[in-house]
Parts: sequence; structure tokens; C-alpha cells
Amino acid sequence: MDTYTFKDGSLKDLLNFSGTIPVKYQGNSYNIPICLWILDSHPFAPPICFLKPTMNMEISVGKHVDAHGRIYLPYLQNWSHPKSIIVGLIKEMIEKFEEELPLYSIPSSDEARQLELLSYIAKITAGETDMNSKTMVSGQKRDGGVNKVTVIGAGDLGIACVLAIAAKGAADQVVLIDLSESTAKGGTMDLDIFSLPNVEISKDFSASADSKVVVLTVNSLGNAQSYLDVIQSNVDLFRGIIPAVARYSQNSVLLVASHPVEIMTHVSWKLSAFPKSRVIGIGCNLDTERFQYIITNLLKAQTIGKEAWIIGEQGEGKVPAWSGSNLITYQTEGIVNHNSQEQLAKRAMEVLKGKGQKSWSVGLSIADLIESILKDKRKVHSISTLAKGCCNINSEVFLSMPCILGTNGVIEIIKTLTEDKLVAKKLQNSAASINDLQQQLKL
Repeated sequence: MDTYTFKDGSLKDLLNFSGTIPVKYQGNSYNIPICLWILDSHPFAPPICFLKPTMNMEISVGKHVDAHGRIYLPYLQNWSHPKSIIVGLIKEMIEKFEEELPLYSIPSSDEARQLELLSYIAKITAGETDMNSKTMVSGQKRDGGVNKVTVIGAGDLGIACVLAIAAKGAADQVVLIDLSESTAKGGTMDLDIFSLPNVEISKDFSASADSKVVVLTVNSLGNAQSYLDVIQSNVDLFRGIIPAVARYSQNSVLLVASHPVEIMTHVSWKLSAFPKSRVIGIGCNLDTERFQYIITNLLKAQTIGKEAWIIGEQGEGKVPAWSGSNLITYQTEGIVNHNSQEQLAKRAMEVLKGKGQKSWSVGLSIADLIESILKDKRKVHSISTLAKGCCNINSEVFLSMPCILGTNGVIEIIKTLTEDKLVAKKLQNSAASINDLQQQLKL
């Protein structure tokens, strides 16, 4: 085990193999030193592979190796459990390196220069740097690149997301990954006919490469009988999606809209091996925005609407919470009412119950979250995030909490709302039921 540093600076202890593989090239035999990092999501995700040159070796940049020693192979790109295994990967590595040797010896006079390169490679094999962006030099900032968003799933919600993102101008480029068998079934035919600027439709995960945000809207349409079977079928679906997405967009924020959102966000976190800050669910963002609007505009409450939140889990388990004063005045039908937060929340929740969650509504909410991330707005949203440590919750469950959102996902969780004992108890009950379901799933 050794510590691996991801592109965003987060650290994680991963299994690390270092050794040599035998390669024959032009009649000579070589032992090529390599290093494999095994992710937590193995065997569903491929390892991260690097060359590990010694002091008298130079990297030969080619089709399968970059200047920093990172190894790229078709076997890694097409990794699929249970067909793909480490032994198969090593066999292909030997085969490709016998076509094009990845290292060559350097004269001893160049060893000083090579020491400098080796120290840089050591940093990479102890932690990967961003290969696709300009490295920081003399205090200059890295090139931010294109604000690209990928939406996985071409159902009603997926298309609603694409339209909402395009309407808000939240991204420079939007890619819709259609996983359906045919364009006509997937609902993308109309997008093909009435093409939108900066919107691409693809069936290949490679089209999602270098996305800043990846939205998961896909749900399994299997013939599962029980609720647990339905969730498990979604988990099985994600096992084929998340590792590929994580591989092509290693610095992205994963935004989960699939159901049940709390559990599928947890599944995405586990399968991607991303830091918790960069895996979030849509949670109660739409409900919160509606709740605040109802309080401020329909009930005419003389309080700051942004102090009211819907937190917890989607559906019946959601909880209204407050961060402001307990005394509130609101007006209905011309009559001024002096009521507590509890009474106001009850009235607002009654109005909220009449509002369904249509695809276009959820799509608008998702576009709002994406805008906050891409523009680093530091706005507070009620989204699904890892709740372990909040309200004495000790299990790894995701619940909707008010979070400050920025470029790298969750910057901070606003915990003042959970000081209410009744709210805390409801969150603990939700966490217990979610954790119970998660323990029965096969990841």
C-alpha cells in the first residue's frame, strides 16, 4: 500500500505494484520497469499505469506512452469486468512494447538531466498531475480549458438537462451519451434533426473526455421484482458506466440524478474512487428552491427565504430546516399571521406537495447546479453529499445538505441547520434506512 495523490490534490492509500516485464525488441531482451496503481473500484475499473525508469533510462514518447511515463493501451480503454484482468493487461503491455520500445538508455553525461526528470516522474507515480492542462510555471495559473459537460442517458431527463444547460448558456460544450440501442428509441432523433449549437450526441464514452461535470440521468429498465432488485439493477448498470466516465474525465465533478439518488451517489463515489467533494447528487435542490419561493412569494413571509431549506433524502424522508430566527410573520389572503417556523413550514410543505418533479423542472435545477460549479459561484445548494460525521451519523451515506458549491464540487457543508434535535433525529433515521439497503447491494 502506498499514498496516491489525485489531480485535485486529494490523497488515498492504494495498492501499488512495482516490477519489471520482459520485452524482446530487435533480437534483444529488456526488463521494462512499470508501476500499477489499483483503485478501490477494481476489478470494475482498470489500474493506473506508469513506466518507472531508472536513472540511466529515458522515456520514448509514443502511441502508448506520454512524456511523463503514463501508459495508455486499448486494453485499459476497453476494460470490462470480468473479462479484463491484470494478467491480460500485462500481456498486451508486453505485446505493444515489443512493437515500440518505451524506454532507451542514455549516456552517463546526461544522467544529471535525467535525475531532474526522474524527480518529476516520482511525483507523478506518487500522485498524478493534470496531463491535459498547462502546468503552473513561475506562479502562472493553469489554463482552465473548455467548460464541457457530459450528460449520460438520453431519456426524458437527459434531454431536458441538455436543453436547460443550452438555454442557460452554462457550458461551452455539451455531450449527450445515448446508451439506448437506437437513436429513435433514445429520443435523440429530434436533437439530430433540430441541431443545437455546441451539443454533440454520441454512443461512445470517449466523447466525454475532459468534461468538467458529468451528469448521470440513466436508470435501468429491467424486469426487477422487488425494490432491492430495482436498485441492484441500477448498480449493475453503473458498474459499466462510472469507471469509464472516471477514466476519461479524471478531474470532473460527478452529478447524480439517477434513482434512488442517495444510494446511486454513494455507488458512484465508490466505483469512481473520486474524493467525496467531487461526487454529489441532485438531492433536494429543486424542492429547496421551490420551498424558498413559496415562503417568500406565495406566503409573503417577512423573513429571508434563503434561510429555509429542504434536507435529508428525496421523497417522504425530506425535512424542512431553518438557519434563522424562530419568529416569522407571513400573510395569506390579506390576513397577517404570526407563526413559528413549524407552522410556516407545514403550510409551505402543503403547497410543495402539489408540485410534481417533471423532467424539465429537474433539468432546470441541474442546469443551475452546473452553472454554480463551472462559474465557481460559491452558491449554497441543498445537494446529496457524504453525511458521515453530521448529526452523529457514522455510516457512509449520502444525504441532502446545504453545501457551498464551486469548481471542485463541495467546498463546505453548512451544519448549523442540524442543531435542531428533531431534524437531527429524522436525518439519523434516513441514514439508518439508506445504510441498511446499501449493505444488501452487491458493488
